[in-house]
Amino acid sequence: MPTSTATIETTRATIYLQQLCKHFGHKLPVEFTHEAGRIEFPFGQCLLEAGDDALTLRVEGGEIARLEKVMGDHLARFAFRENPDITWRQHT
Repeated sequence: MPTSTATIETTRATIYLQQLCKHFGHKLPVEFTHEAGRIEFPFGQCLLEAGDDALTLRVEGGEIARLEKVMGDHLARFAFRENPDITWRQHT
């Protein structure tokens, strides 16, 4: 299964994780705690992990580019004050 990962340096990782999960949870299956989350899209999933100084997003599924765009765009909106550098690394 194709996967891609982005690690964003921030001290607000748990806040962004919860915001993203709550936002998507209105329409999609979502599970989350303060440290980890999972969002199920019809075209794949995103696994989120919050550390003390970074948020890691891992997308998996058939439409990696779409997942990267959706998650990247939403995180950029929630973290607009930090203007996060979101760089994806694809894995095979």
